[in-house]
Amino acid sequence: MRDRLRAGMEHGVLSFPLTSFRPDGSLDLDAFREYVAAQVATGPGAVFPACGTGEFFSLDEDEYRQVVTATVEESAGRLPVVAGIGYGWAQAARFARIAEEAGADALLVLPHYLVSGPQSGLVAQVEQIAARTRLPLIVYQRDQVAFTAESLKEIAALPTVVGLKDGHSDLDRLQRLTLAAPDGFLFFNGAATAEIQARAYAAVGVPAYSSAVHAFAPEIAAAFFTALRDADHPRVDRLLRDFYLPFVEIRDRVPGYGVSLVKAAARLRGRPVGPVRAPLADPGPADLADLERVLAAGLDLVPPTPTGAAR
Repeated sequence: MRDRLRAGMEHGVLSFPLTSFRPDGSLDLDAFREYVAAQVATGPGAVFPACGTGEFFSLDEDEYRQVVTATVEESAGRLPVVAGIGYGWAQAARFARIAEEAGADALLVLPHYLVSGPQSGLVAQVEQIAARTRLPLIVYQRDQVAFTAESLKEIAALPTVVGLKDGHSDLDRLQRLTLAAPDGFLFFNGAATAEIQARAYAAVGVPAYSSAVHAFAPEIAAAFFTALRDADHPRVDRLLRDFYLPFVEIRDRVPGYGVSLVKAAARLRGRPVGPVRAPLADPGPADLADLERVLAAGLDLVPPTPTGAAR
């Protein structure tokens, strides 16, 4: 699975699909199936259901099972499915069992809930989860989770821990981690709107990244990925200047817009994703108007899709 994930990361961006809800907040599984099938059809390197963008934190265990199962079925073995798990290790292990039963290929260990802990505790959290699932683990460090080089060596020595997703964007720390990791260990950029820092991450040996933009505009995400891969710096600069930076300026206005603005953009494209669940809040009219303008500018930078997808 490590080799398959590596190949996927080299092939395209990593898709983190949104979870579809009805206006009353209930899970809309049929809409989610339609949406995730469209995501898979764009050919991402891997698909990560029920993670941060997919509002893992708001799903109960039955909903989680349905979301992961639907993703596995819609992917049909064409690309790796990496399901999110989280909270304390005991609850994370429950979600891990569900994901394994649903057919997921690997797990993304989201930061634990609420409390901070020392390095020994961070390592023990991963050890406890790894002891309770056979699936490969990618550990996500952000917020209260930040590993030292020595701690990374400890978790990387666990047979099923295959990689690290970084959301801190501390490139000094990240370089120390990449140098401490064993050969073949996977790293990818998990910063919010990761394209903004993609060149900086690549400079320290971490070219792979997740893309929230792929959740609503896979053609823009693909254009950026191709330009970055081909070292087409003028095109990278134009995409950053005319789309990504204006998008981030709106995203930074309100807490939680890292998810709710992405979902709003998907709705503008006609994607069946529905609203966010509390404590997130959907954007107001002024922010939606700005988002629509920025999205149109981004789509003008890429050729029309062959299928004539809604703009």
